[in-house]
Amino acid sequence: MTSLIPYRLRRRPRTARQYREDLGEGVILEMVQIPGGTFLMGAVEGEENASDDEFPQRSVTVPEFFLGKYQVTQAQWRAVATGLPKIEHDLAPDPSTFKGDTHPVERVNWHQAVEFCQRLTQATGRNYRLPSEAEWEYACRAGTTTPFSFGEIIATDVANYDGNFTYGQSPKGDYREQTTPVGSFPANGFGLYDMHGNVWEWCFDLWHENYEGAPTDGSPWVTGKEQRRLLRGGSWLNNPRYCRSADRDRNTPDDRNNVIGFRVCCSVARTP
Repeated sequence: MTSLIPYRLRRRPRTARQYREDLGEGVILEMVQIPGGTFLMGAVEGEENASDDEFPQRSVTVPEFFLGKYQVTQAQWRAVATGLPKIEHDLAPDPSTFKGDTHPVERVNWHQAVEFCQRLTQATGRNYRLPSEAEWEYACRAGTTTPFSFGEIIATDVANYDGNFTYGQSPKGDYREQTTPVGSFPANGFGLYDMHGNVWEWCFDLWHENYEGAPTDGSPWVTGKEQRRLLRGGSWLNNPRYCRSADRDRNTPDDRNNVIGFRVCCSVARTP
């Protein structure tokens, strides 16, 4: 299997500015600086398993921001759900199917993920929010143009997905049938973990069938009649094709299931 692992897996993440938010009771939220830049968003023509909604590929300029180093964990969720005052929505302290403080929280809907960010914002004075779809893909790619931030292929020793299925020349692997603790696999070039697989991640944007008319400044796309919200990254349940950097999915904002979680974003203007 080693010969099938792309070279990018062996490169070290670049050094980036980080900060740690104390959520109380020894629970820490780690945030990683994502430098601003311009990238090509969407699938490359001819990319295996690309869907029509991943086109047209276009240039997007993303300002600097901070993104959670990991998917929000159950311990972090509980700290905010029980320790910070309600703004609009109640947050059950223990919603997840697969238990573990360091496992990603799941079975949280879009409204609840937004509530988590709003409570953090109120408590800290920093602008916490869900990432835009453009910010998410830019951070996932970390300067790469291949289907995965690790290269042309993916393997189950670098991400949590259904290893009964393959992508391109990727080998078959494990199917763990549940989430894994965050940070169990190698980080991408920006020092972010689990951008491929484990749980899908809510983005702020509304769903659109393709990128015609999409913003090119990194902001979320929130115009239109569609009510479903964007999901990115794939999950423990999915075929690896859905873990590609360009892959897009959507769900109703009130849906909760054990393949969906999120990570938080923070605008630069309110950082330490």
